[in-house]
Amino acid sequence: MIARETIINTILALLLLAVPLIAMAVGEPFYITLSTRVAILALAAVGLNIALGLGGLVSFGHAAFFGIGGYAAGILATHAFNAEPMLFGVEGTTSMPWIWLVALTVCGLVALPIGAISLRTSGVYFIMITLAFAQMIYYFAISWPAYGGEDGLSLSVRNSFPLINTAKPLPFFLICYALLLLAMSLFALIRGSRFGAALQTARQNDTRLAAVGIAPFNIRLIAFIISAMVTGLAGALFADLNRFASPSMLSWHMSGELIVLIILGGKGRLFGPLAGAMLYVLFEYTLGGITERWQFFLGLILLGVVLFARGGLLGLLAGKARHG
Repeated sequence: MIARETIINTILALLLLAVPLIAMAVGEPFYITLSTRVAILALAAVGLNIALGLGGLVSFGHAAFFGIGGYAAGILATHAFNAEPMLFGVEGTTSMPWIWLVALTVCGLVALPIGAISLRTSGVYFIMITLAFAQMIYYFAISWPAYGGEDGLSLSVRNSFPLINTAKPLPFFLICYALLLLAMSLFALIRGSRFGAALQTARQNDTRLAAVGIAPFNIRLIAFIISAMVTGLAGALFADLNRFASPSMLSWHMSGELIVLIILGGKGRLFGPLAGAMLYVLFEYTLGGITERWQFFLGLILLGVVLFARGGLLGLLAGKARHG
């Protein structure tokens, strides 16, 4: 018998795909853009869910990686447009695959020292030190006039993908949707692997994990790096969606938003980030059209989830967590 959560997951995946297709058919491109925003935010939350949902690492600094991915897209595209080489004569590019590779690499390299230092702490100290690192990168970005400073960095055109017209909303959505499915497949692969079992054991009882000869620090560090890289990929897509890399992508507000998505959808669940992103964007669109203080009502909803639906939307609909 098919598990209830698997059915719900399938419905969510098909719903996200159906909305843009219907919007395209009826000539409403705005809803395609809205769906693309959902897919990208869900992708970023999938990255954080590896660290938070599986490893119990409440990182309040993942906006740093989201923003680094965005600025990687913006900086490479700017140098390509201006035909100006970067450091060491490296050329810019508008090719999405190359930009993604750079975003993944840079985020991984930055996450390595941040994780190595932050993971020597735990609890509220880990939260604060990841926040401190993210704010350092944020203030560096706004004080970097070569790439817009406080004004951010505009992209003249959306970056390119082989054989696909990314300037059109639907093809770009399909790229983001495909990457989201790949990231969720990676999450499922990690969760079902021996590495994932070790990571979850480290969250529950790191002494027991160490007793069998596995270093909890190394497991957590690898998970933190993978988590940062996935979130950075989402940042590169977000910059392309808006054709703008903004310092706000690096702000602690962005980190909080990603945590909210996971709590709303269901921490540690495969489709939790997607469910949370759908709810968040729906609230943002519907309540935002009614009042500028829509975050107040979102806060009330979040409070209700924390108090009465600890498993988020998927926990409420599917019950006890299953690997589905």
